[in-house]
Amino acid sequence: MNAAGALAELQARLPAQSLVTDPELMESYRTDRAMFCEAGTPLAVVRARSTAEVSQTLEIASTHRVPVVPQGARSGLSGAANAIDGCIVISLEAMDQVVRIDTANRYVVTQPGVFNAALARAVAAEGLFYPPDPSSKEFCTIGGNLATNSGGLCCVKYGVTTDYVLGLEVVLASGEVLRTGRTTVKGVAGYDLARLFVGSEGTLGIITEATLRLRSSAERPKTLAATFASAGDAARAVTAIVTSTIVPSLLEFMDSVSVRAVNEMFNLGFDDDVEAVILAQSDAGGAAGDIEIERIGQILAAAGAVDVVVAESDQEADALLAARREVLTAFESLGTTMIDDVCVPRDRLSDLVAGIDQIATDNAVIIGVVGHAGDGNFHPTVVFDGADDEQCKRAHQAFDQVMHLGLELGGTITGEHGVGLLKRDLLQAELGDLSLRLHRDIKAALDPDNILNPGKIF
Repeated sequence: MNAAGALAELQARLPAQSLVTDPELMESYRTDRAMFCEAGTPLAVVRARSTAEVSQTLEIASTHRVPVVPQGARSGLSGAANAIDGCIVISLEAMDQVVRIDTANRYVVTQPGVFNAALARAVAAEGLFYPPDPSSKEFCTIGGNLATNSGGLCCVKYGVTTDYVLGLEVVLASGEVLRTGRTTVKGVAGYDLARLFVGSEGTLGIITEATLRLRSSAERPKTLAATFASAGDAARAVTAIVTSTIVPSLLEFMDSVSVRAVNEMFNLGFDDDVEAVILAQSDAGGAAGDIEIERIGQILAAAGAVDVVVAESDQEADALLAARREVLTAFESLGTTMIDDVCVPRDRLSDLVAGIDQIATDNAVIIGVVGHAGDGNFHPTVVFDGADDEQCKRAHQAFDQVMHLGLELGGTITGEHGVGLLKRDLLQAELGDLSLRLHRDIKAALDPDNILNPGKIF
């Protein structure tokens, strides 16, 4: 690795405003939002403003064998965007333009630094709808969503990021620019390379533009909240919903730890004895929406809900959803957090909830459970005192045990946050030797010198 040569070439070829080398300014580019993941000090940060600048940077990095770490808004929760000592960080925040909205063909072309919520608002102004909506949608970027194949609160009905990818522009490790995919509704010419890059966490290439499928605008949803006397009852109620003929547009779960945390932060008025809350929505529209939300309420009541209340106004509905979106922030107010991201078959949710409760008891830690119940993707969050070495040890044990529990139930160690650094050691347990070998072969084919986000995922 020739760090000095790479830095000199970056300074010679890139505009001064795109290159950051001041150690104090680079400090904020060292980590994402995950805690307890190692992070290094970059050689330089390139605040790329165009595909050409990304291409030039990767060409230089490849020539001098310098590792590159791509970053968006650094809102990730697995350490995938953490810097490596001596690396070049390529920040895509400045590539923040919605390039084109094609209303006739229902797609949008966007740069990766656009915030998810900003994209959603831009297409909504044209009568269109981009469904993937992570809880962090106001401060996470489309590039990061693509890198981890993010889902969100609406994925129970509408799917995840990869379901909306038509085409990508990707800069490869060599600096070459690949355009893959298409803008037609159908097309099977060659391998689906676009989907290969989705979820690859910056290890195969750097996405500099995306063409994303859109839907027609959804109706304003009807919202309800159902309270339960036990988390197990709530989990079984979710199973009753997903095995019915109804597909809600949103189906979210919060346990007692979550409810109390958001109650304190948002003054929602839930009783102290509430052990779990299910939030559900129907965006069927008009009378059909009224009928669907009523039917959802009936199923939840039959499954053991203590109270089922339909939001009386848009403001009340928005408050409930805002609380759900901010629950991880509410957890952070209680202490240090480690956020799991397990996804299990939806008929095993009650087993997952019971197992997490036992893990919390066995390790004498608090675990708040919240998640996208409609697709089985839960975010058990270990809350502890980060200054207490013994609590840290127990928290790590509990975190790992939750992931192993997810695997035992036929699930996965990550539904949408990615592997990054946080879950790297558990990937083999899920994939097996052959699959992991194929992953490495694909990585070697696209990045033979292993400069793209090395050490992440595996």
